[in-house]
Amino acid sequence: MIFYIIRRVLFIPITLFGISLIVFSMIGMLSPYQRLATFISSPDRLKSENVDQLISMYGLDDPIPVQYGRWFKNLLQGNLGWSYVGKAPVLQALLQRFPYTLELTLYSAIPIILIGTWMGVLSALHHNRTLDHSLRIFAVVGWSFPDFVFGLFVLMIFYSTLGLFPPGNLSLWAEGIVKSTSFRSFTGMTTIDALLNGRLDVFVNALRHLVGPVLTLTYVQLAYILRITRSSMLDVLQRDYVRTARAKGLDERIVINKHAKRNAMIPVATVSGQTIVGLMAGTVIVEAIFNRTGLGSFLALAAQQLDYASIMGGVLFFGLILIIGNLLVDISYAYIDPRVRLD
Repeated sequence: MIFYIIRRVLFIPITLFGISLIVFSMIGMLSPYQRLATFISSPDRLKSENVDQLISMYGLDDPIPVQYGRWFKNLLQGNLGWSYVGKAPVLQALLQRFPYTLELTLYSAIPIILIGTWMGVLSALHHNRTLDHSLRIFAVVGWSFPDFVFGLFVLMIFYSTLGLFPPGNLSLWAEGIVKSTSFRSFTGMTTIDALLNGRLDVFVNALRHLVGPVLTLTYVQLAYILRITRSSMLDVLQRDYVRTARAKGLDERIVINKHAKRNAMIPVATVSGQTIVGLMAGTVIVEAIFNRTGLGSFLALAAQQLDYASIMGGVLFFGLILIIGNLLVDISYAYIDPRVRLD
């Protein structure tokens, strides 16, 4: 196991190197004037200095391999360029917004896994009955809904019509409290920081703003977990050891909970881990629809305004998160299923 982890960790720089090559090749198709934005640390320099001199100074008219080497050197030093959208260095802009996306992902992951698996087990136990058919229709509808369509539907019902769950991160009064000097930021996640500061009113307000995006992410992804759990559970229920347990006269609850459900959860655990990792990247549209501050809305705005430095930094950042997340999923799979030998 240790050797497997070390081997996967050693592959991280190689994978990121490949991602950086793809990203830079995309940037290489731009003109030197457009690429200049990824090398300067402040937009004020474009106003005060000659642009052609800046292009020559940074070697943007050099061969592409030479430019890549220079860009990669800056990358290793944590210099990803200046973000017009974030009005700060790219790395700083990404780190400022990451806690908001992480918070949304964590709140979405809990109902996706718990409710999704519960409904999947329920559907399998009532195979081909009314409840099973109802849950299957629920899953098919949820899986067929694009994020942005369901998000707009949630906004229309719960905000425009009922006025319950507004978009954004916080109401203006709560935002004033969070930005005040008396409010300390421990994690960057509003709900947790509100509890740590003893501000229950801010915590409730932040939760109200989270309901809409969490509901959108949950319904679409929950349908997938439901389908996987149902299929896995149906497969396990037909195995010989389950039939033997029933033939021995064991209580049905023991057969389901001890013999069937445990084994059925192995593929579900793997898919759930990958779903959580995928949620990080999947928040781009949802954050943009609900006007939330986060990596998703930040990159969507960067794409609209052709902020190349932010796009490049964001792709590398998401790539790193996905690589680490998939590594953790692989390791957890070996612990869940003792038959798996990663070495």
